[in-house]
Amino acid sequence: MIYLDNAATSLLKPPAVCRAVRQAMLQAASPGRGAHRASMTASEIVYRCREEAAKLFHVGDPSRVVLTSNATHALNIAIRSLVGPESRVLITGFEHNAVLRPLKAVGAEIRVCGRTLFDREGVLRDFRAQIGEADAVVCTHVSNVFGFILPIEEIASLCREHRVPLIVDASQSAGVLDLDMQKLGAAFIAMPGHKSLFGPQGTGILLCGVKGEPLLYGGTGSDSANPAMPDELPERLEAGTMNVPGIAGLYEGLRFVGDRTPEGIHRYESALLKTLADRLSRVGGLRLYTDAGLGQAGILSFTADGTDSEAFCEALSERGVFVRGGLHCAPLAHESAGTRAFGTVRISLSPFTDPEQIERAAALIEGLA
Repeated sequence: MIYLDNAATSLLKPPAVCRAVRQAMLQAASPGRGAHRASMTASEIVYRCREEAAKLFHVGDPSRVVLTSNATHALNIAIRSLVGPESRVLITGFEHNAVLRPLKAVGAEIRVCGRTLFDREGVLRDFRAQIGEADAVVCTHVSNVFGFILPIEEIASLCREHRVPLIVDASQSAGVLDLDMQKLGAAFIAMPGHKSLFGPQGTGILLCGVKGEPLLYGGTGSDSANPAMPDELPERLEAGTMNVPGIAGLYEGLRFVGDRTPEGIHRYESALLKTLADRLSRVGGLRLYTDAGLGQAGILSFTADGTDSEAFCEALSERGVFVRGGLHCAPLAHESAGTRAFGTVRISLSPFTDPEQIERAAALIEGLA
């Protein structure tokens, strides 16, 4: 098996992640639901995870690390905290449905900035032209389809200058690129645990620069006599029983990323990406969506002449190469790149991808093309 679908879920995890999940299932109950050893063990696991995330993403206060079930959950909290009906919200032309659908659901007025792939200056021009009329900005850091690294630092600077709250979707950048909460000054940064943080599915993180409004209401294990949700973070945004085994695994994934460093992981993946792009660029019948300057994370999309992207992926799967085809839950990004009608084949890398796998995958793609 050659697994190259890490932008969806990182299948290969550090061994410590699986060990931590199993140990938590055997020893940890629910945090805040008792003074006994099993509950205290759970509380320690959860707090260690908050601390590790706060350190990796420069949050400062671990209480501002809210643990969610995924990035979509985190984005829904963030968007519903800041955006209401007719709010004017700027987004890029490369957003995932986890951004687009919540904005549509609340009735926001959506304005799209930047529709040209790998054109950072074009994105910034559009933001500069419209930021003065915005009530909020929601921006992906990296396109999940094309790996396009958006100019998030410059967009954050514009937001600070105009006092417009910023929500960052870091689904494809957390664990791969430098992500500094204090430097960006974002209202919220949302991320999944199960991609480049190497945690289990069912985990996510919301970094909170502001308090936020609850999406769910219920028990928190604290302030139980209060009929309202607690006023303080993180309990304010964490109703219900937590996924303690998942959080235990996420903690080990965060430690793995911290040891390797996001910069080191990005450097490794970029080298593999360049090798892959160079090899596939010589294959007739393929169109690659790549940036010569490598303003791109470890994601490469391509199309094959006369072939449906999902059929191409199915053929690769039969040969032991696992990638993803179609629209990747991001039709807006495909509209921007002109690929909505047929989608793309997407290859996405990880630190567990090795050069030999890249060579074997490229040879199989060449044979199919």
